[in-house]
Amino acid sequence: MNENVKTPIPDAKPRTSLWRWVFRIVRWSTYAAAAITVILVLHKSPAPHIVTSTLAAMRAEEKIERVQQSVASGAQATLRMDESELNSYLATHLELKGSGNAGGTGAELDADEVRSSVRDVKVELVGDHVKAYVVFDLHGKDVSLELEGKLGASGGYLRFQPTSGAIGAFPLPQSALENAMRHVMDSPKNREKLRLPAGVSDLRIENGEIVLSYE
Repeated sequence: MNENVKTPIPDAKPRTSLWRWVFRIVRWSTYAAAAITVILVLHKSPAPHIVTSTLAAMRAEEKIERVQQSVASGAQATLRMDESELNSYLATHLELKGSGNAGGTGAELDADEVRSSVRDVKVELVGDHVKAYVVFDLHGKDVSLELEGKLGASGGYLRFQPTSGAIGAFPLPQSALENAMRHVMDSPKNREKLRLPAGVSDLRIENGEIVLSYE
């Protein structure tokens, strides 16, 4: 037997080519997923159909005035507004600038910066849940945000427990929603902006109405 005969070494090229293809597939899949996410986020969801009117806004103003008079006289009072009254009131009192861009990103944004970019707000009252539809300007592009959850009051401050949400057509994970809302609610910048009017002991959504109880 000839010991000088060398055993052929398997060509490593096929394995190298295989890993190159795997890398390309993973890379392009990542690009595709990122592109799809951007498309979904920038896809503005249609606004809910909510009827607003000057008369509904006037009814809301009258209810608020009556409650304030009762509270001023030392009596307990309850304020109830339906969906039309609430949205009509918001339409006449919210300052929707719509021309400015958000000044920061992510957790850097506070309530004032977010409000400065809001173009539209609509609120649905469904059972004991609230659904908020917000359109805001993101570097010149209208983006919609939808949040659903429960409103409440704790220690004189507004509380919101999200149950679902989406940016455009992109659904937000529950954990991300809860973390974001916790940051908003607990931020020193925002805390005083979430303080409820003096005397409000409870806030809830009940039978399609927003209910504020005063003591």
